[in-house]
Amino acid sequence: MKTYSTQMEAARKGIVTPEMEAVSKKETMPIEKLMELVACGKIAIPVNKNHKCINPEGIGSMLRTKINVNLGVSKDCVDYNEEMKKVMSAVDMGAEAIMDLSSHGNTQPFRQKLTSECPAMIGTVPVYDSVIHYQRDLSELTAKDFIDVVRLHAEDGVDFVTLHCGITRKTIEQIRKHKRKMNIVSRGGSLVFAWMSMTGQENPFYEYYDEILDICREYDVTISLGDACRPGCLADATDVCQIEELVRLGELTKRAWEKDVQVMIEGPGHMPMDQIAANMKVQQTICMGAPFYVLGPLVTDIAPGYDHITSAIGGAIAAMSGAAFLCYVTPAEHLALPNLDDVKQGIIASKIAAHAADIAKGIPGARDIDDKMAEARRTLDWDTQWECAIDSDTAKAIRDDRKPEHDDTCSMCGKFCAVRSMNKALNGEHIDIL
Repeated sequence: MKTYSTQMEAARKGIVTPEMEAVSKKETMPIEKLMELVACGKIAIPVNKNHKCINPEGIGSMLRTKINVNLGVSKDCVDYNEEMKKVMSAVDMGAEAIMDLSSHGNTQPFRQKLTSECPAMIGTVPVYDSVIHYQRDLSELTAKDFIDVVRLHAEDGVDFVTLHCGITRKTIEQIRKHKRKMNIVSRGGSLVFAWMSMTGQENPFYEYYDEILDICREYDVTISLGDACRPGCLADATDVCQIEELVRLGELTKRAWEKDVQVMIEGPGHMPMDQIAANMKVQQTICMGAPFYVLGPLVTDIAPGYDHITSAIGGAIAAMSGAAFLCYVTPAEHLALPNLDDVKQGIIASKIAAHAADIAKGIPGARDIDDKMAEARRTLDWDTQWECAIDSDTAKAIRDDRKPEHDDTCSMCGKFCAVRSMNKALNGEHIDIL
């Protein structure tokens, strides 16, 4: 019989859960050390008790950097079968989390399908679903309506929920006083802001936070404290609104931990490269080491169609500097709902960023695969190179499309290949170029 409600409570009681054992093995971290970090909130293991098929993962800066894939239908693109293809493709490519951001249609069956079939962590943003679930306009919803949808998502088995608890009535005045180029670009944040503006009431996710904590504790749902005021362009990075909200998220983190509820903190956004490391350190201090979950950051505003690259650059710096969880960005960012190929491009870019960061921060074993690749390249062992590649299909396709005359070269250098020449020279062999 279970004597704990959440992973955090179990760790604090000295109880080793099956989920902790799984994470300990994956991360090659002693179970005692893992429990200590879960108990103090520096590692989260999002595992809703109703998500029976989950393959548990730990999120924390001292673990391998994890990546999240955003999916879901919109009014313009309603094809749940296509979204499910994206889900399974994302899992096959190594994504540790899927967020269902659907904003149209009957969302519950898809959400329940995810938590019954998908082994990755499942996240949602309940405020999106509130309008859809009740089929009422935003201004007609009550605070209770919002909270009831949080409970619905918890019952459906969602492992973490993004809740924009950190903006309050005070934020309305700040946004008006401290002029931003992009105002609020968080979809959930803008909905909460609009609801407060239209009703004159306080943010229900802030006002009824204790009730939300009780729901999350009951189902062991991790709260991902959304950054409604994340910068949507370089000009708004690290401004008053962003930092003031972060301070409130730190206070809310402490309140969650007091009820044994696990927490992640969401971060920017768009941000110049020279500000990223400082932002990570500020978050770690204000939020007491809670795992930081970042969207990018995107390091320039002028690359629509290539924002998976601008995001990967920022994500690598962020993860190296303390971020634990990267939300992928696809080439379709700012432009359209991503298709299957966009999803692949976004995942590969995020995986590169995460892996590069893990090497830089010295995660045990992170560089092993790179060393294996280097050895395979030295010996011109193409099959092993495909095994080591993040995307072996693409690598093989490029080589096959431009086959060299000789297998021990590529079509770039031919017999001028430095690797080939050095191997022959060190073996005392004749080096034929022409």
